[in-house]
Amino acid sequence: MSETLKQKTAKGLFWGALNSGTTQILNLIIGIILARHLTKGDYGVVGVLTVFTAIAGDLQSAGFTQGLVNLKKPTARDYNSVFSFNVCMSMLMYAVLFLCAPFIADYFHQPCLISVSRVVFLTFFISSLGIAHGGYMAKNMMNKELAIIGALALIISGTVGIILAFLDFGYWALAWQQVTYMIVVNLGRYYYVRDWRPRLSLDFGPVRLMAPFAMKILVTKIINTISTNILTVIFGRRFTIREVGSYTQAFKWDTMAYSLVANTVGQIAQPVLVEAEKNQAFRKMLRFTCFLSMPLMLGFALVAKEFILITIKEEWIECVPLLQVLCISGAFMPIHTMYQNLAISRGRSDIYMWLNIGQIILQIGIVLAFSSYGMFVMVAAYSAMMILWLLPWHFFAGRLIDYSWWEAFKDIAPFALTAVATMAITYYATSMFTNVYLIFVSRCFLAAIIYYVVMRLAKVQILAECEAFVKSKL
Repeated sequence: MSETLKQKTAKGLFWGALNSGTTQILNLIIGIILARHLTKGDYGVVGVLTVFTAIAGDLQSAGFTQGLVNLKKPTARDYNSVFSFNVCMSMLMYAVLFLCAPFIADYFHQPCLISVSRVVFLTFFISSLGIAHGGYMAKNMMNKELAIIGALALIISGTVGIILAFLDFGYWALAWQQVTYMIVVNLGRYYYVRDWRPRLSLDFGPVRLMAPFAMKILVTKIINTISTNILTVIFGRRFTIREVGSYTQAFKWDTMAYSLVANTVGQIAQPVLVEAEKNQAFRKMLRFTCFLSMPLMLGFALVAKEFILITIKEEWIECVPLLQVLCISGAFMPIHTMYQNLAISRGRSDIYMWLNIGQIILQIGIVLAFSSYGMFVMVAAYSAMMILWLLPWHFFAGRLIDYSWWEAFKDIAPFALTAVATMAITYYATSMFTNVYLIFVSRCFLAAIIYYVVMRLAKVQILAECEAFVKSKL
């Protein structure tokens, strides 16, 4: 990499980490307050709608955001074409889902979903007005501005949700929180993107040129969405809405935790890998990813019970086993993100698409095989499959940069093994404690100290580079 690209990467990682960190801290605070004032049923009602809003969002963007980022020098015509396409698609999708609301309510045996879904589905129509702007900001690595927008959107939407929860609006608090979030995000994007202003036109020429690449992204994004939410859809049909609420809560905390790392590297991975020539850029970013994700997620699994008891109280204790098993696979989810960005950056959306098709087929098979064993066993089987699916990702995507199995093992294993050993030592060292607050604080502190000391003694280069960067900023 050139020095300029190194500087861009360091700056992008800094603001990406700040953005993700701020986002998750705010989500943590808002999530705790809402969970204390809402019921499992409230979370279950909104949770079962996630897959529909996500798929509709995938259809409206159709992969053209990634298509814009992959262009060397996108023009105003390119952005306008994507903007117009997104708006037209979102209007069509909202009309379809509006009419489908009664069928969705009937499937989940929840009549209230008719009105709730029609409000929640507004989020993807609103988001369509800013998708091209988001592509512009991603292409130009405007991570500082994205961090500011994200923080403001969370604060404002979280405040709306909390006020409605205190006023006993129940699940409507979660619904209007989502709508408010997208409104604020779009206002922020319009404020910062001043070099280009959207113009609604029927010039879909650039969209047609990007279509072969973008449509594979679209298919893959839909598959990813189904893959991520397939358990919620199945649980919503087979289990009570309260049980779905417990899974939704566990899934939310797990996603928030691993997204701290995945979003940090994901915001800059594709643009950096597009410019990078050798596999050293990917390897360094992968080591940085593992350096953070392994101790974070395995540590979260270690203190999951104490975290739930302290933050959202004993009423949610049923979600602890689900959260712990999800955290184990969550440690590897940011690695999935890295391989996905590698395939996209090399223009191989076909690899991205087919591997995700294979993943969803395997997931459906696992769900059918383990569905009779209950929610926990199904989630455990799902998590194990997600870890093992990294093997085909490496086989196909790693070949694009001549990245060997041994290199991948050296980049991932040291951090994973160190994190496992750290959590095991921490668990036994604190097993005599009985106070929930003491257990939580002592395990967090001791695990962080042990992991840091081992990294220092091993003279891990990623740690040294992180320390040097922080010192330069201070």
